[in-house]
Amino acid sequence: MSRLSKKSPSVCTDMPLDNTDICSKLHLLKQILTSCFGPTGRLKQVHNNIGGHVVTTSASSVLLSSVSSSQPFINLIKTSILNHVSRFSDCGLFAAILCLSLIEQIKKSALKESVAIRVNNYLLALCTSYLQREDCGCRVKLDFCSTQNLITLARSVISSKPACVLTEPETFHISKLAVQAFLLTVPCSSPGIVSFGRIVTVPVEGHSVLSSEVLPGLLVEMPDGLSEEDKLLNPLSVVLFSASLAGDISELGDGVIEAHPDVDTDSQILGQLLELGRQVINDEVKLFMCQKVIHPVLQQYLRSHGVIVVERLGIALMEPLTQLTGAQPVATLHTTIPPKTYGKVRDLCIKHFGSKTMLHLFPLGESAICTMILCHRNQTMLNELKVVCQTAEHVLRLTLREPFALVGGGCTEINLAAYVRHKSKSEVPETASVLMCSQTEYLLGVELFCCALESAARALEHDGGSSLIDLTHAHRWMLPADAIKETMEESLGFCGCGLVQSSPSKKWIYLSTKYSDFCPSSVFRDTRVQPRVLDSFTAKLSALQVAVETANLALDVKYIIQDMN
Repeated sequence: MSRLSKKSPSVCTDMPLDNTDICSKLHLLKQILTSCFGPTGRLKQVHNNIGGHVVTTSASSVLLSSVSSSQPFINLIKTSILNHVSRFSDCGLFAAILCLSLIEQIKKSALKESVAIRVNNYLLALCTSYLQREDCGCRVKLDFCSTQNLITLARSVISSKPACVLTEPETFHISKLAVQAFLLTVPCSSPGIVSFGRIVTVPVEGHSVLSSEVLPGLLVEMPDGLSEEDKLLNPLSVVLFSASLAGDISELGDGVIEAHPDVDTDSQILGQLLELGRQVINDEVKLFMCQKVIHPVLQQYLRSHGVIVVERLGIALMEPLTQLTGAQPVATLHTTIPPKTYGKVRDLCIKHFGSKTMLHLFPLGESAICTMILCHRNQTMLNELKVVCQTAEHVLRLTLREPFALVGGGCTEINLAAYVRHKSKSEVPETASVLMCSQTEYLLGVELFCCALESAARALEHDGGSSLIDLTHAHRWMLPADAIKETMEESLGFCGCGLVQSSPSKKWIYLSTKYSDFCPSSVFRDTRVQPRVLDSFTAKLSALQVAVETANLALDVKYIIQDMN
């Protein structure tokens, strides 16, 4: 007992937002995330202090997962944002920037935290109600009869990550592939319960992005002993194992194994494996697949009887294979294989992609499984492109639940801020009374909330330009740093989302200056004009809610008790 160290007392930090060290770390985190935001965002390289793998990214899912902090208050905010990203894949940087801006704005003001929380909740409900209205000035209804808006939505996700290093034709090509793959995973005529398919991504390094393609069916690693000259009768019967067929004792399960000294356990297990092989051959199985390792003797036995053997599939391919073939994974080698567990494939062929040779499996009937071959020039760009394509897939799938999108390029944030300013000032005495605060406190809370929304929009600019708002539609406009005041109208061109074009009748004002509140007018009367940048409606609405609720939670924290043992 004398060698046991004495337990250290817990460390208690009261009023964490009054702590200079915590506030400086929050500000630094905001600067890091803000500098990554948007198509012209700056890349970040993350590595630990003893070397190791270097991560180059501007994606919130990768960046926040790679950055660690010993400060529980920072981890609280980080975990909340990562939880949003795990559920919706997109708008993580927007949620983090808005959350941190809101906390920073409120701490710089004289507004009490309790009042700020009540005002934030009220304004969040106001924003949510506005975004779900039919006449919302920044919501676009998606038409599934045309792929134009779907491609725009996918392109907005893909072009927002500069670490992919894509040219304009490459961005458009990948965006079309993302939409094509998404549409292939939506069942056309499935009776009963509808099950969405899967997109399996196969990365290929060292080839042009324009070589990327989407193929219906599934590609798996090329097995040994198969050549392009081999001819097989179609369709092919398939068996799929999730249990290891390596013949190891450890694979038999937990517990104590008792064996007679004279019994050769290896021979016994190998005999059982060969018996399994004889059954599948008798059942005329032509494709034998296993998630894990297959014993070499069993492989040789099966191949000698004309069976194609594929091992080490990994758990990620098991569900797509089940959907494609209709086979039920066999989880044991100790029983006879029931006939109902067998599946079928219509055909198979050999495909070559760079240095990779793969086996292409075609479904017997209609299947919602497809494979995306992603090519890029090096591993870093390919890793980022893979993450971005998965995000685009998720964002497109969210449109099936809510077929809407929000205009991008900072226009939704600016439009929301203008609407909140106008709407909240129409019933100041009544609202202040309900929120149990003075009218001055309420109006200050509204201004801080709107400034936080505007700061998220301004975060899209990284080259010294200025953000403007037009006083008609309340969209965001970008004025380059080298623009001349006399030619400002020509420099502005289109707004951030591409819906509104500059004209002599329009008036603009810098976002950093005060302006009289007004009700933004809608721009969707002319259906011929389509937005050039779109954000996911479902993801952004959730990000807005997460940002405000996380900021409120942070403002409400009074003590942090940290166990130092």
